[in-house]
Amino acid sequence: MTETGTNPLGGPLDRLTQAGVAIWLDDLSRERLRTGNLAELVTTRRVVGVTTNPTIFANALAKGDAYEAQLTELAATKADVDEAVFAITTDDVREAADVLRPVYDASAYVDGRVSIEVDPRLARDTHATIDAAKALWATVDRPNVLIKIPATVEGLPAITAVLAEGISVNVTLIFSLARYREVLDAFATGLERARANGHDLAPIASVASFFVSRVDSAIDPRLDALGTPEAHALRGAAAIANARLAYGVYDEFVASPRWAALAADGAQPQRPLWASTGVKDKAYPDTRYVDDLVVRGVVNTMPGATLEAVADHGRITGDTVHGTQAESAAVITGLADLGIDIDQVTDQLETEGVSKFETSWSELLATVAEGLERVRA
Repeated sequence: MTETGTNPLGGPLDRLTQAGVAIWLDDLSRERLRTGNLAELVTTRRVVGVTTNPTIFANALAKGDAYEAQLTELAATKADVDEAVFAITTDDVREAADVLRPVYDASAYVDGRVSIEVDPRLARDTHATIDAAKALWATVDRPNVLIKIPATVEGLPAITAVLAEGISVNVTLIFSLARYREVLDAFATGLERARANGHDLAPIASVASFFVSRVDSAIDPRLDALGTPEAHALRGAAAIANARLAYGVYDEFVASPRWAALAADGAQPQRPLWASTGVKDKAYPDTRYVDDLVVRGVVNTMPGATLEAVADHGRITGDTVHGTQAESAAVITGLADLGIDIDQVTDQLETEGVSKFETSWSELLATVAEGLERVRA
């Protein structure tokens, strides 16, 4: 971890917060928790939430010895690998939720949230996802946790069912506008059922994690292969355009009578969350997926390096989303004119996203298995 220093008063992170963007950290480790780094980031980097995923946990387990004591305890109880991973990840998330509890209380249930993901191997199994989400919610046992469920076809009814139980949800792996509309419908249906079940809607939170940089990573090589001036002009434009159009879908939803009825009963909106905001092409500014997606009422979850880059030289000049719908639609039309179908790209990205998380989960299981064997030796 390299985060040091403080964010100057009136600096980029202050301006981002003042513009209405909630700053979340896309990382968690026991080292961050034990050194007080996470608490420090709340104070010095305006961090008001945390997201995790299998890759983050796999990386955390592979470094240092912060988990040795717990691995030893788990080995002594003869825990299997799945049980050990469940215990380790839920303990980290519970502790992070406690660190962020003051933010949660001060923001009236809005921020101070920590996400933990359902086993990605269940992404195509609705009922297993529901059961796993309930188990995570009960085990972490903190009101400011969010259970991450992927926006697969099978995940949509799980999202509704879990929200109906009063469980807060982070819907992850959203790439397409069509799927995002389905996510908003699943969210609203879940809240309507929660209300019918007698739940207070105010504490039930949800975010819709719309992935950004991966869209450019998928489309830019296709543009490069075309090699035309028209293709070059669209390089690096797709991800921002897609995300801005997604915000337009959100704007339409919160203006609907259906949402007005839920809001009247105390419901919180399902905030768009910009995920995958680390820049993968070094030709682009390292803060672009923050600077160009500033709009009130969203979350931007950033890897540590991106957070530090924004703190140092982010170009936060106010709302960079409203008023961009026509321009963004023209980008998508331009891609189609070049033979690049955005829907085909986003469908592929969803499939690849599930596969990548399954791979990371397998790496996490392998790392924990090695740790258990080591401490048993």
